Amino acid sequence: MTDRLLDSHALGDVPGDSRSTRHWRLTAWWRRGLFTVLVAAQTAVGARAMIGILPYRGHGVLELSLLVIYTVLFAWISAGMWMAVFGFVVRALGGDRHALLRRHAQTLNYAPLAPTAVVMPIYHEDVERSLRGLRATYRSLERTGQLHFFEFFILSDSRDPERWLAEQEAWQALCRELGAQGRLHYRRRRVNLKAKPGNISDFLRRWGRRFRYFVVLDADSLMRGDTLVRMVQLMEREPRCGILQTAPELVNAHSPYARLQQFSNHVYGPVFSAGLAALQLGEAVYWGHNAIIRTAPFMRHCALPRMRGIGLFRGPVLSHDFVEAAYMARAGYEVWLEPELGGSYEESPPSLDDELARDRRWAKGNLQHLRLLMGGRGLHLAHRLAFLNGILSYAAAPLWLAFLVLSTLEVAHFTLWPIDYFPGMHSLFPVWPRWNPGWAVLLSSSTAVILLLPKVLAVLDTALHRTRRRAYGGVFRLVAGALLETLTSAMLAPVRMLAHSRYVIAALLAIRVRWAGQNRSLELAWGAALLKHAPAAVLAFAWAGFGYWLKPMFFYWSMPVVVPLLLAAPTSVLLSRFGLGERLRRAGLWVIPQESSAREPMLAELDGKPLLASSMLGFGLFEMSVLHPQRNALAARLARSDRGARRVRLQALRERCLEQGPDALRADELQLLAGSRESMRWLHRSAWAAAPDNPWGARVEALSLALCSPSTSPHA
Repeated sequence: MTDRLLDSHALGDVPGDSRSTRHWRLTAWWRRGLFTVLVAAQTAVGARAMIGILPYRGHGVLELSLLVIYTVLFAWISAGMWMAVFGFVVRALGGDRHALLRRHAQTLNYAPLAPTAVVMPIYHEDVERSLRGLRATYRSLERTGQLHFFEFFILSDSRDPERWLAEQEAWQALCRELGAQGRLHYRRRRVNLKAKPGNISDFLRRWGRRFRYFVVLDADSLMRGDTLVRMVQLMEREPRCGILQTAPELVNAHSPYARLQQFSNHVYGPVFSAGLAALQLGEAVYWGHNAIIRTAPFMRHCALPRMRGIGLFRGPVLSHDFVEAAYMARAGYEVWLEPELGGSYEESPPSLDDELARDRRWAKGNLQHLRLLMGGRGLHLAHRLAFLNGILSYAAAPLWLAFLVLSTLEVAHFTLWPIDYFPGMHSLFPVWPRWNPGWAVLLSSSTAVILLLPKVLAVLDTALHRTRRRAYGGVFRLVAGALLETLTSAMLAPVRMLAHSRYVIAALLAIRVRWAGQNRSLELAWGAALLKHAPAAVLAFAWAGFGYWLKPMFFYWSMPVVVPLLLAAPTSVLLSRFGLGERLRRAGLWVIPQESSAREPMLAELDGKPLLASSMLGFGLFEMSVLHPQRNALAARLARSDRGARRVRLQALRERCLEQGPDALRADELQLLAGSRESMRWLHRSAWAAAPDNPWGARVEALSLALCSPSTSPHA
């Protein structure tokens, strides 16, 4: 694709306010006002009920702390409930008339297209799955007839030679299969600086000016071709839009845990997404993938500075997406979430433990937003509230844990210590402590209703549409799936609470977070699960024993938390088993429309022929890249030339590798050799010329037999 001149919009000049912009801002103002009033009123009622339950009516440090924590948590779940109500109403009325897709429904097909890059940053990912997904996206786009407007980029940050050599081989195979030479590119950075944001920035510095837009995909992302085309057309119709975010649907789930997440996403997700989009309108957030971005203003306004504070607030911004959306809005551009843009997919981790490993990084990244929440000059209130929402998504866990601890102390204090008739420091009159069990039951019931109402509304939203409910196997299977999901989620909630509490504490203590790719296809082993969840089980057992000794009624009250923690290991293992997931699918539980009807062509293509050769003769990819002529040529072509003082070190390394074999080198030494063009070529020639007693001799002989040339090398 040749370079083209970009217009003033692409160069970052923000168009003036239009009538539609002023209209949606006014609508956002009154919607958010109504939402705030409803949440505040409900929270006030809940706090007043809590005061009536506490023995000393909120007097004293202990009860005041309980009241404050409960109020924050109650407001948090109340906001979630009202967001679902907003979404249900919007969908019942046929959609939001302010949404971009509806606003341009009549003219969208006539909108032009513009040069667009589709980028996939990867880091130690499952190469087969990632590139098969990219293959499905490419073919789907090819079927639209608009492929010539798009180019694809695989942006690797992988450090392990075995990983990046596999990526290179799969990329070359994919280029041959698709005939995509010159349209499907691969680039691996030598220095992994600032992780994913740095990877994207490096791409923009090199190629950004060639494209008006770029679409970001995760390693497990899929996007239909017509969806990509419509996204570009919407951006062309809306020059004020800087980021357009889709609402990805989870697909291709195999384990019960992934199927649970997938079912929840498809049934509950539309209601929550519609409510979120209705409240945010043109001040939405960016989720880091499955979105299209206007290139020039992103390059100009969304660079992330390295934080120079202390502890948590020092180093790179880990959760970059919310910040980039806030910076785009600060520059005068709009950010939209479009829930009705279908054909945008991703996958779920196969087990709870895999999801929690990912959450550790997200927890620290979201807590870093505290600095922007309190500071962040020029940021919109809507994005500050988005930061607060992200912070509470993890901070709610230690708050819940603190509430349980303080409740235990309250019961112990009321049971074991003498009654304090003057709990307040300056109280003139005695306070007669008393419990109100009836109020406690009523408040607990009300809290359960607030938590469950969004799910009820989502199931109702699906059941009211004949086509949708049939896609989930009918009303009976839909309701049965929702009930089973609710029970399972209740079993997982205490496990998440403890894990997220640890992550928040670790983040506040500035403990470093390491990220090395994500498991997407392996079951959880019993040994690993027992080892990981044993401390929580011991803690739960001790808490239950203390509660029973203290007050039997308190013991029974603690069971919804204690039992899931005691069963955390077997629950996690069973939910990771692919065989059990397949049995659930055959039983019609937790099915989604893409499974119950004709399978989406893109999903079927994920099961296509493999990209990597299945037989490696027992060799690693580094060894094959040294010995095999075609693989060596590819590895050398994509490696870099030696420069400066590295030449001396690389010469010593490759001579040692030749004399002692690759097993004698450390991982970082193999990394240096695999990234050196001269070293890979030298090793190839030298290995084929080596004596039979050389460590490479047996390898050369085995490969010679495989190449049907037992007597001569390919270079003879």
